[in-house]
Amino acid sequence: MSVVQLHARGSGRGPAAAKGGVVAALDVGSTKISCLIAEAVPSRHRSADGEELSALRILGVGHQLSRGVRAGAVINVDEAERAIRLAVDAAERMAQRTISEVHVNVSGGRPLSRLYAASEAVPSGQVTSRDIDTVLNSVLVQVDPGRRAILHLAPIQYQLDDVRGVKSPLGMFATSLGLELGVVTVEMAHLRNLSLAIERANLTAAGFVVAPYAAAKAVLAEDEMSLGAAVIDMGGSTTSFAIFFEGNLVAADVVSLGGQHITNDIARGLSTTIAHAERMKTLWGSALASQVDEREMISVPLLGERGVDTVQKVPKSMLTGIIRPRLEEIFELVRDRIEACGAAHFAGRRVVLTGGASQLTGTREVAAQWLDRQVRLGLPTPMTGMPESAHTPGFAVAVGLLKYAVKPDVHYALPQHKAHEIRRAQHGYMRKMGRWIAESF
Repeated sequence: MSVVQLHARGSGRGPAAAKGGVVAALDVGSTKISCLIAEAVPSRHRSADGEELSALRILGVGHQLSRGVRAGAVINVDEAERAIRLAVDAAERMAQRTISEVHVNVSGGRPLSRLYAASEAVPSGQVTSRDIDTVLNSVLVQVDPGRRAILHLAPIQYQLDDVRGVKSPLGMFATSLGLELGVVTVEMAHLRNLSLAIERANLTAAGFVVAPYAAAKAVLAEDEMSLGAAVIDMGGSTTSFAIFFEGNLVAADVVSLGGQHITNDIARGLSTTIAHAERMKTLWGSALASQVDEREMISVPLLGERGVDTVQKVPKSMLTGIIRPRLEEIFELVRDRIEACGAAHFAGRRVVLTGGASQLTGTREVAAQWLDRQVRLGLPTPMTGMPESAHTPGFAVAVGLLKYAVKPDVHYALPQHKAHEIRRAQHGYMRKMGRWIAESF
């Protein structure tokens, strides 16, 4: 795997979308591994600039209980490989197709996002392709991922003199040309471990997409992407967010708390098994207290007990009292991360919640209170052939990966000399780490 996994610099349109071909998405989560196989077919509609669009028809769906993955990171390659194989095999059987490439989400590896900017004079007064290359190189030389891998390297907006938000400056008049570039990086070891599990399942990663970015592709409306919005993807062990403005990813980050932590809190607080805690959370769980909660009793099987004392009765309010504090902690951390990233103003006052953990009753209300923004629950866009069980927030990332596969975003690659410089530095670091481990153990 190369250090810089980006599409080659060229026309700036990105790779060609698959037309009439089969694309596959693999959502490697901490509690569930999902695989979607779809066929890209020509659409009757065209985009605003006249470009032909492709529609998706779902051919196969497979999902499996996640194993070997914790907090979005692979901790056991053998178990992760086995779970990936089972999910992909189920999707292949349903689709009656065999796949070799998948687009994969990245929910671990501590993703970090940064904005880089530069401005250069336009000697002729009219922007040429050489002027665009000059300002682009001025921005790219600033990019230094260090010991991390670049996941996304995409233009945010151009600026002509004092006019911001320019999409295509070629041929326009100005005295100076500016460019803002968004860069998302992840830990290199995380990507390598994820790639290893996928390769051992006889698959190739066609591309990696940070999880909230993929979820946004499935749940955000075009106006929300344009005007500015934040997407919060609530998974089993992680809660990640992405901020969009003018249709571009501006910031992304992750918090290592999710729905599984709520389940564990219930299991500990009520002294029951994790399986029963998950069942109670699904059937009766809520973050909103009501007057009848004190009178309504629920049965809780006690962990390790046998005989007549195996079940205890507790008021439903006790369950709510366990769920709400953990949800408040999650959204408090997300709020702090959004404010700290320096791009909170791009999101405006719009938040879209998605992911399996967002389906818990009262989650939307708690999020609105702590984030002080308008919050809605995001469902993936319905597609032909999609079963009803997949039309839930839990499949938003997988659906978004399919949409990304059909129409990838514009990406730039680092200049060759810069990429070689980073590669040498990273390889030197890995050699030092290997020597330190050999000498220490």
